[in-house]
Amino acid sequence: MDSSSSSSSASLQEKYDVFLSFRGEDTRDTFTSHLHAALRRKNIETYIDYRLEKGDDIGPALLEAIEKSKIAIVIFSKDYASSTWCLKELVHILGCKKRYGQMIVIPIFYRIDPSHVRKQQGTYALEDRPLKRNRDEVANWRAALEEAANMSGFHYSSKTGRTEADFVEEVVQDVLTKLNRKSSGDLKGLVGIEKKIEKIESLLCLDSPGVCCVGIWGMGGIGKTTLADAVFHRHSSKFEATCFLANVRGDSEQTNGLHQLRNTLVRDLLKDKDVNIKTPSIPPHIQDRLRRTKALIVLDDVNARKQLEVLVGDDDRFCQGSRIIITARDKGLLEQKVDPAKIFSVEGLGAEEALQLFHSHAFGNKSLTTDYTELSRVVVDYIKGIPLALKVMGSSFRRCKSKQEWEVQWKKVKRVPIGEIQEVLRVSYDGLDDNEKEIFLDIACFHKGRKRNYVEIMLDGCGFFGAAGINDLIDRSLISISYSCEKWEDKLEARIEMHDLVQEMGRAIAREQHKRWTCSSNIL
Repeated sequence: MDSSSSSSSASLQEKYDVFLSFRGEDTRDTFTSHLHAALRRKNIETYIDYRLEKGDDIGPALLEAIEKSKIAIVIFSKDYASSTWCLKELVHILGCKKRYGQMIVIPIFYRIDPSHVRKQQGTYALEDRPLKRNRDEVANWRAALEEAANMSGFHYSSKTGRTEADFVEEVVQDVLTKLNRKSSGDLKGLVGIEKKIEKIESLLCLDSPGVCCVGIWGMGGIGKTTLADAVFHRHSSKFEATCFLANVRGDSEQTNGLHQLRNTLVRDLLKDKDVNIKTPSIPPHIQDRLRRTKALIVLDDVNARKQLEVLVGDDDRFCQGSRIIITARDKGLLEQKVDPAKIFSVEGLGAEEALQLFHSHAFGNKSLTTDYTELSRVVVDYIKGIPLALKVMGSSFRRCKSKQEWEVQWKKVKRVPIGEIQEVLRVSYDGLDDNEKEIFLDIACFHKGRKRNYVEIMLDGCGFFGAAGINDLIDRSLISISYSCEKWEDKLEARIEMHDLVQEMGRAIAREQHKRWTCSSNIL
């Protein structure tokens, strides 16, 4: 693929999984409607134009739908070629495939001989009909028909002995395979995620019976939501119903927010927009429907036990084979619902992966000099693999046009951390009890890198509950424990570590509190 098509495909925002091209008078109420329904049952986002073809001109909305689809299924039926609308649609589909290089075209020869399309015979013999068209347009139609007919596709004939239902199922399974394959390719922009997805997939045990809950745990900005979203979209078609509840923490804080979230969850799973549960428990008739629906559910950014009780409840709430993914910053909270062995701890990116992600946001596709590579490594070493920070920090350097501007920006960032990063990290601090907040600030200001045993003694001496507080901060991914290589089992050698960005946040909070205390003292 040349550079121009590559850049075009990169800027294309795909909206639909499948676009259906068909001759309405031939198959709208028969084969096409059956195929569309089967695709929708598999949660495959499918565009179908229900309007009758009027005139020759295709509207801009239809052209846009083609351009924003991953797969185009072209149903060649008896009179497909008699519609100039269909022929123009086909030309545009193949044009998109050439321009963007990522659209997949699947031809279906429905009750016709594929050779008639390829050789333009029978009802596909364009020269047998009076067409008031210029020669170039007709030539484009001929070329498009021949090109599509030479692609790998499906042929259905009543002579094969297969039922139409079996044929539809075969097409849908092929679409699922191609979408899953394409989804893997779409992960190229998500640095270092493929192995993490594979680990989540193994924890989900997708082929096993029973209801399985998997937790994704890590600090703010580490990529929990991105990981859950990638797994969700890769496997959603394997379930009868799906629901991705984003920002559970934030939405729960709204008036009656938690019960509204539960209504959203149930409506999505039952595909019933009229569900409105007003009681504390789910009514029996709705519960019975949930138990018959194999579902894939994601609860993103959970931060309270009540959320798990209302949204998940007991394992018997959902159908056997259902899977639930929960993301949280608090490991202790996850363990109240998820088997500890089913909790995946999201680690930061490795040095080279982090550098790759940072470069993509700081420089785009520009080639770098050695000077900029070394400067980048300094920044990346400071960030230590947090994807959000790498993206935001990289974008902040994009406008720097010289090495000098870069160095000034670096000094500025170190002195005044970027607000978007601090805002995400601060959510974890705000969720702490007063005891844990004081311990966190003490560690950020004085105790990073010190032995845990020593820090606990110091904290206890100040009236804090050191051991319990430190354990809670570990569960919330605000601190970690390191050991010397030789004495990793020796608790006396355990040292408290804190990410540089988290430490900067803690110090900023401490300065802010000190400033308020000073102002209050002066007033008094």
